[in-house]
Amino acid sequence: MSYQSLTAAQKAQYDNDGYLVIPNFLAQPEVDLLYNLATKDDILRNNAFDLNDQTGKRTKLTLWFTPGDDTFSLLTRSERMIRSVQSLLGDGEVCHFHSKLMQKEPKVGGAWEWHQDYGYWYKNGFLYPDALISVMLALTAATKENGCLQVLKESHKMGRFEHLFAGEQQGADMPFVEEALKFCEKVYVELKAGDVLFFHSNLLHMSEANLSDKPRWSLISAYNLSYNKPFREKNTSCITPVNMVPDNAIMESAPTGLSAQSDFLNKENEITLKVK
Repeated sequence: MSYQSLTAAQKAQYDNDGYLVIPNFLAQPEVDLLYNLATKDDILRNNAFDLNDQTGKRTKLTLWFTPGDDTFSLLTRSERMIRSVQSLLGDGEVCHFHSKLMQKEPKVGGAWEWHQDYGYWYKNGFLYPDALISVMLALTAATKENGCLQVLKESHKMGRFEHLFAGEQQGADMPFVEEALKFCEKVYVELKAGDVLFFHSNLLHMSEANLSDKPRWSLISAYNLSYNKPFREKNTSCITPVNMVPDNAIMESAPTGLSAQSDFLNKENEITLKVK
Protein backbone atom coordinates (compact mmCIF):
# COMPACT_ATOMS: atom_id res chain seq x y z
CA MET A 1 0.00 0.00 0.00
CA SER A 2 1.53 3.31 -1.08
CA TYR A 3 1.28 6.51 0.89
CA GLN A 4 -1.55 8.90 0.03
CA SER A 5 -1.05 12.47 1.22
CA LEU A 6 -3.66 13.92 3.52
CA THR A 7 -5.72 16.57 1.81
CA ALA A 8 -6.15 20.18 2.91
CA ALA A 9 -9.75 19.32 3.80
CA GLN A 10 -8.62 16.48 6.06
CA LYS A 11 -6.12 18.75 7.79
CA ALA A 12 -8.84 21.39 8.28
CA GLN A 13 -11.17 18.73 9.70
CA TYR A 14 -8.53 17.65 12.22
CA ASP A 15 -7.87 21.26 13.24
CA ASN A 16 -11.57 21.96 13.72
CA ASP A 17 -12.84 18.68 15.20
CA GLY A 18 -9.72 17.56 17.06
CA TYR A 19 -9.69 14.18 15.36
CA LEU A 20 -9.61 12.52 11.94
CA VAL A 21 -10.52 8.99 10.83
CA ILE A 22 -8.79 7.45 7.81
CA PRO A 23 -10.53 4.25 6.63
CA ASN A 24 -8.41 1.39 5.31
CA PHE A 25 -5.15 2.94 6.46
CA LEU A 26 -3.77 -0.60 6.46
CA ALA A 27 -4.65 -3.31 3.95
CA GLN A 28 -6.17 -6.52 5.31
CA PRO A 29 -2.97 -8.61 4.92
CA GLU A 30 -1.12 -6.00 7.01
CA VAL A 31 -3.81 -6.11 9.70
CA ASP A 32 -3.74 -9.92 9.74
CA LEU A 33 0.04 -9.91 10.11
CA LEU A 34 0.02 -7.45 13.02
CA TYR A 35 -2.88 -9.10 14.83
CA ASN A 36 -1.37 -12.56 14.55
CA LEU A 37 1.94 -11.25 15.89
CA ALA A 38 0.21 -9.42 18.73
CA THR A 39 -1.87 -12.37 19.91
CA LYS A 40 0.98 -14.89 19.75
CA ASP A 41 3.87 -12.79 21.07
CA ASP A 42 5.06 -14.02 24.49
CA ILE A 43 7.31 -10.96 24.91
CA LEU A 44 4.34 -8.62 24.45
CA ARG A 45 2.26 -10.69 26.85
CA ASN A 46 5.01 -10.90 29.48
CA ASN A 47 5.47 -7.12 29.47
CA ALA A 48 1.78 -6.26 29.72
CA PHE A 49 0.29 -4.65 32.81
CA ASP A 50 -3.21 -3.79 33.98
CA LEU A 51 -4.69 -0.38 34.67
CA ASN A 52 -7.86 -0.66 36.73
CA ASP A 53 -10.86 1.58 36.18
CA GLN A 54 -13.04 2.86 39.03
CA THR A 55 -15.06 -0.38 39.13
CA GLY A 56 -11.97 -2.60 39.29
CA LYS A 57 -12.24 -3.86 35.70
CA ARG A 58 -8.87 -4.20 33.95
CA THR A 59 -7.53 -2.87 30.69
CA LYS A 60 -4.34 -4.67 29.75
CA LEU A 61 -1.64 -2.83 27.84
CA THR A 62 1.97 -3.21 26.76
CA LEU A 63 3.89 0.04 26.21
CA TRP A 64 7.33 0.61 24.71
CA PHE A 65 9.27 3.68 23.69
CA THR A 66 12.04 3.35 21.10
CA PRO A 67 10.97 1.82 17.76
CA GLY A 68 13.25 -0.87 16.39
CA ASP A 69 13.12 -3.11 13.32
CA ASP A 70 10.26 -5.38 14.39
CA THR A 71 7.02 -5.40 12.40
CA PHE A 72 5.19 -3.08 14.81
CA SER A 73 8.03 -0.57 14.63
CA LEU A 74 8.09 -0.71 10.83
CA LEU A 75 4.48 0.43 10.96
CA THR A 76 5.17 3.24 13.44
CA ARG A 77 8.13 4.37 11.29
CA SER A 78 6.35 3.92 7.94
CA GLU A 79 6.11 6.73 5.42
CA ARG A 80 2.31 6.80 5.50
CA MET A 81 2.35 7.16 9.29
CA ILE A 82 5.12 9.73 9.65
CA ARG A 83 4.00 11.93 6.76
CA SER A 84 0.42 11.89 8.01
CA VAL A 85 1.55 12.92 11.49
CA GLN A 86 3.80 15.59 9.98
CA SER A 87 0.90 16.97 7.97
CA LEU A 88 -1.30 17.25 11.06
CA LEU A 89 1.31 18.58 13.51
CA GLY A 90 3.04 20.97 11.12
CA ASP A 91 6.67 22.05 11.02
CA GLY A 92 9.18 20.20 13.17
CA GLU A 93 10.90 16.82 13.39
CA VAL A 94 8.50 13.95 14.10
CA CYS A 95 9.54 11.73 17.02
CA HIS A 96 7.97 8.53 18.35
CA PHE A 97 7.08 9.04 22.03
CA HIS A 98 5.69 5.56 22.64
CA SER A 99 3.39 2.86 21.31
CA LYS A 100 1.08 0.66 23.30
CA LEU A 101 -0.90 -2.42 22.46
CA MET A 102 -4.34 -2.16 24.09
CA GLN A 103 -5.99 -5.47 24.89
CA LYS A 104 -9.67 -5.17 25.86
CA GLU A 105 -10.72 -8.75 26.34
CA PRO A 106 -14.37 -9.89 26.16
CA LYS A 107 -16.45 -9.36 29.32
CA VAL A 108 -13.49 -8.21 31.46
CA GLY A 109 -11.90 -5.33 29.51
CA GLY A 110 -12.18 -2.19 31.61
CA ALA A 111 -13.31 1.35 30.83
CA TRP A 112 -11.17 4.43 30.27
CA GLU A 113 -12.51 7.44 32.11
CA TRP A 114 -13.02 10.79 30.37
CA HIS A 115 -9.55 12.25 29.92
CA GLN A 116 -7.18 14.09 27.62
CA ASP A 117 -3.89 12.44 26.71
CA TYR A 118 -2.24 15.73 27.62
CA GLY A 119 -3.72 15.24 31.06
CA TYR A 120 -1.13 12.47 31.35
CA TRP A 121 1.61 14.06 29.28
CA TYR A 122 1.45 17.38 31.15
CA LYS A 123 2.65 15.37 34.14
CA ASN A 124 5.51 14.02 32.01
CA GLY A 125 6.60 17.65 31.63
CA PHE A 126 5.65 18.42 28.01
CA LEU A 127 4.93 22.13 27.50
CA TYR A 128 3.34 22.24 24.02
CA PRO A 129 0.14 20.17 23.59
CA ASP A 130 -0.19 21.09 19.91
CA ALA A 131 3.09 19.27 19.24
CA LEU A 132 1.63 15.94 20.43
CA ILE A 133 -0.76 13.55 18.71
CA SER A 134 -2.18 10.07 19.28
CA VAL A 135 -2.78 7.57 16.48
CA MET A 136 -5.11 4.61 17.13
CA LEU A 137 -4.98 1.72 14.68
CA ALA A 138 -7.82 -0.80 14.99
CA LEU A 139 -6.51 -4.39 14.86
CA THR A 140 -10.05 -5.66 15.42
CA ALA A 141 -13.36 -3.94 14.86
CA ALA A 142 -14.14 -1.25 17.44
CA THR A 143 -17.89 -0.98 18.05
CA LYS A 144 -20.26 0.45 20.62
CA GLU A 145 -20.76 -3.10 21.90
CA ASN A 146 -17.08 -3.78 22.63
CA GLY A 147 -16.21 -0.36 24.01
CA CYS A 148 -15.08 1.82 21.11
CA LEU A 149 -13.64 5.26 21.77
CA GLN A 150 -16.04 8.11 22.45
CA VAL A 151 -14.83 11.64 21.77
CA LEU A 152 -16.14 15.14 22.42
CA LYS A 153 -15.86 16.87 19.07
CA GLU A 154 -13.99 20.22 19.23
CA SER A 155 -13.21 19.81 22.95
CA HIS A 156 -9.49 20.22 22.22
CA LYS A 157 -10.23 23.96 21.82
CA MET A 158 -11.00 24.17 25.55
CA GLY A 159 -7.40 23.56 26.59
CA ARG A 160 -6.18 21.22 29.31
CA PHE A 161 -8.54 20.27 32.11
CA GLU A 162 -7.29 19.37 35.57
CA HIS A 163 -6.78 15.60 35.93
CA LEU A 164 -7.20 13.54 39.07
CA PHE A 165 -6.87 9.85 39.87
CA ALA A 166 -9.83 7.70 38.75
CA GLY A 167 -8.90 4.20 39.82
CA GLU A 168 -5.35 3.87 38.50
CA GLN A 169 -6.09 6.20 35.61
CA GLN A 170 -5.97 9.95 35.19
CA GLY A 171 -9.51 11.27 34.80
CA ALA A 172 -10.48 14.79 33.76
CA ASP A 173 -12.18 16.91 36.42
CA MET A 174 -15.80 15.73 36.01
CA PRO A 175 -17.64 19.05 36.64
CA PHE A 176 -15.68 20.45 33.68
CA VAL A 177 -16.40 17.36 31.58
CA GLU A 178 -20.11 17.70 32.38
CA GLU A 179 -20.02 21.30 31.16
CA ALA A 180 -18.11 20.29 28.03
CA LEU A 181 -20.80 17.69 27.28
CA LYS A 182 -23.32 20.55 27.02
CA PHE A 183 -21.34 22.25 24.25
CA CYS A 184 -19.60 19.42 22.37
CA GLU A 185 -21.09 16.63 20.30
CA LYS A 186 -20.30 13.17 21.67
CA VAL A 187 -19.19 10.86 18.86
CA TYR A 188 -18.81 7.07 19.01
CA VAL A 189 -15.74 6.38 16.86
CA GLU A 190 -16.52 2.96 15.44
CA LEU A 191 -13.65 1.56 13.40
CA LYS A 192 -13.12 -1.43 11.16
CA ALA A 193 -9.88 -3.38 11.41
CA GLY A 194 -7.26 -1.39 9.49
CA ASP A 195 -8.90 2.01 10.06
CA VAL A 196 -6.92 4.66 11.91
CA LEU A 197 -7.90 7.54 14.18
CA PHE A 198 -5.66 10.58 14.64
CA PHE A 199 -6.55 12.77 17.62
CA HIS A 200 -5.25 15.90 19.35
CA SER A 201 -3.63 15.59 22.76
CA ASN A 202 -6.33 17.78 24.36
CA LEU A 203 -9.33 15.98 22.83
CA LEU A 204 -11.58 14.63 25.60
CA HIS A 205 -12.26 10.94 25.09
CA MET A 206 -13.28 7.80 26.96
CA SER A 207 -14.33 4.22 26.34
CA GLU A 208 -16.78 1.89 28.02
CA ALA A 209 -15.91 -1.53 29.39
CA ASN A 210 -15.97 -4.37 26.87
CA LEU A 211 -19.07 -6.34 27.87
CA SER A 212 -19.36 -8.08 24.50
CA ASP A 213 -18.10 -11.52 23.51
CA LYS A 214 -15.58 -10.04 21.06
CA PRO A 215 -12.10 -8.66 21.85
CA ARG A 216 -11.05 -5.11 21.01
CA TRP A 217 -7.36 -4.82 20.21
CA SER A 218 -5.72 -1.64 19.04
CA LEU A 219 -2.26 -0.19 18.61
CA ILE A 220 -1.97 3.41 19.83
CA SER A 221 1.16 5.37 18.95
CA ALA A 222 1.97 8.80 20.34
CA TYR A 223 4.16 11.23 18.42
CA ASN A 224 5.86 14.47 19.43
CA LEU A 225 7.80 17.20 17.64
CA SER A 226 11.43 17.34 18.73
CA TYR A 227 11.31 20.93 20.01
CA ASN A 228 8.77 19.88 22.67
CA LYS A 229 11.29 18.64 25.24
CA PRO A 230 9.75 17.34 28.48
CA PHE A 231 11.48 18.15 31.77
CA ARG A 232 10.30 15.04 33.67
CA GLU A 233 10.21 12.28 31.06
CA LYS A 234 13.62 10.58 30.97
CA ASN A 235 13.16 8.45 27.86
CA THR A 236 14.66 10.22 24.86
CA SER A 237 12.61 8.59 22.09
CA CYS A 238 10.16 11.52 22.29
CA ILE A 239 12.86 13.96 21.10
CA THR A 240 14.64 11.60 18.68
CA PRO A 241 13.52 12.08 15.04
CA VAL A 242 12.07 8.94 13.50
CA ASN A 243 14.10 7.05 10.90
CA MET A 244 11.32 6.64 8.34
CA VAL A 245 10.98 3.44 6.26
CA PRO A 246 9.00 2.70 3.08
CA ASP A 247 5.44 1.45 3.54
CA ASN A 248 6.21 -1.85 1.84
CA ALA A 249 8.78 -2.71 4.54
CA ILE A 250 5.92 -4.04 6.72
CA MET A 251 5.08 -6.88 4.33
CA GLU A 252 8.45 -7.38 2.68
CA SER A 253 10.40 -7.90 5.90
CA ALA A 254 10.27 -11.13 7.90
CA PRO A 255 7.42 -11.05 10.47
CA THR A 256 9.09 -10.13 13.74
CA GLY A 257 7.70 -9.49 17.20
CA LEU A 258 9.15 -7.06 19.70
CA SER A 259 12.59 -7.77 21.10
CA ALA A 260 13.03 -8.71 24.74
CA GLN A 261 15.50 -5.80 24.84
CA SER A 262 12.80 -3.26 23.91
CA ASP A 263 12.46 -0.42 26.42
CA PHE A 264 9.10 -1.46 27.84
CA LEU A 265 7.38 0.67 30.45
CA ASN A 266 7.20 -0.91 33.88
CA LYS A 267 4.08 0.12 35.75
CA GLU A 268 6.06 1.08 38.86
CA ASN A 269 8.06 3.56 36.76
CA GLU A 270 5.06 5.33 35.23
CA ILE A 271 5.39 9.03 36.07
CA THR A 272 1.69 9.79 35.84
CA LEU A 273 0.91 7.24 38.57
CA LYS A 274 3.14 9.23 40.91
CA VAL A 275 2.81 12.93 40.05
CA LYS A 276 -0.32 14.62 41.41
